[in-house]
Amino acid sequence: MLELYRAASPAVRLHTALRWATCPFGPVEAAVPSAGRVLEVGCGHGLLSLSLALGSSRRQVTGVDIDGAKVAAAGVAAAQLASGEADVAFSRVEPGWLPTDVVDAVVIADVLYLLPVEEQRRLLNASAGCLGEGGALVVKEVADQPRWKFRWNQAQETVSTRVLGITAGDGSLHFVAPSTMAGWLEDAGLRTESRALDRGYPWPHHLLVGRR
Repeated sequence: MLELYRAASPAVRLHTALRWATCPFGPVEAAVPSAGRVLEVGCGHGLLSLSLALGSSRRQVTGVDIDGAKVAAAGVAAAQLASGEADVAFSRVEPGWLPTDVVDAVVIADVLYLLPVEEQRRLLNASAGCLGEGGALVVKEVADQPRWKFRWNQAQETVSTRVLGITAGDGSLHFVAPSTMAGWLEDAGLRTESRALDRGYPWPHHLLVGRR
């Protein structure tokens, strides 16, 4: 996977390598349908979108992000794929954009905490509304427990957003408990599963899957 970024800048290669090593991509991918149209909201440099596309030739994956530089890097990485190797595309969207096209899955990984709480719920509601019958909304965020892992993650994200400027946004962080998000998904008409993915990580990774 990381070899796709060989033409990227050293900063992008470092960021993608760290992201690949510290995020539980495997369980996230396993929750995504193996066939159909998949939309990743907040795709960043495209790691997860590329992984999803390479994981099944029956997926048609689109990644979108508000950060034009990251979308460009994702496109360069996708260009390293052999012809027909994977069906994946990337595009930039404006802040506040919401999905409207019908898809089989929407994936949102480590994005929501950058949005005010009301915007988080709005995005989840819009994403749920895009799902066709049997579709899945897959959300990877962080939990507020164990507390020491949450504090460590909070400190790291504060440095990333406010000091280093790695992540696009206004620098404010809005962490919402997974139980609250699960309630939002259920209110949107989805059957919801929730489980911790933090074993072996110093971050409280958590997975929510809402199915239509």
